[in-house]
Amino acid sequence: MPAASGYIGEFMRQRVFELRNAVLRQFAATLAVSSLILLVGIAGVSAQSGTPAPDQGKAAAQPADAAAKDANQKRTDEFAEAARAINGPAGNPECVWLGRRAVQLMYRDDLDTAFRHIDLYDRFGCPGGHIQAAFRCLTRFLTQIDDKVPNSLNNLTQACWINPAAQPQQTATAASQPPSPTTGNSQPPQPAASPAPAASPTPAPQK
Repeated sequence: MPAASGYIGEFMRQRVFELRNAVLRQFAATLAVSSLILLVGIAGVSAQSGTPAPDQGKAAAQPADAAAKDANQKRTDEFAEAARAINGPAGNPECVWLGRRAVQLMYRDDLDTAFRHIDLYDRFGCPGGHIQAAFRCLTRFLTQIDDKVPNSLNNLTQACWINPAAQPQQTATAASQPPSPTTGNSQPPQPAASPAPAASPTPAPQK
């Protein structure tokens, strides 16, 4: 009898072990299928929402990097141009950087920020009179500053910083042209008529 009880107990333990293994296998299979379905669903939602792939993110970052490099190169060229054209500290890069910003801020009526730039400008030993001359020059070009034109203000500020005596081209062109006639119907001046030749004397009749 004890042998029969041991056999039954061993049989029951074996059945419980097999049942547990079957349940675990079923649970693992169900979990694998659910994970696969979830991954497929996430991939579909990402594709529909337009989430950029890693390659697209890199491609979008490249134009931004190129634009930053172009801006830095343009700034370097402007510093070199100022150093060649200006004798003295006003042509130093730090003076060009701060001075031009102060001029542009004054143009935009942001005087508080402009004064802070001027304070730094003075600390670098840059000539304050150059800011005044450049701003006076910029006021002569107000009609040519257009926010819709890229770099319009920046280019004119650079031109005035390099040559504070610069004049708008339209004014220079108009000054170089001869004055036009005052009346619309006036004709160009005609050369004066040459005087008629004097009549030769008539010979006296012979006697």
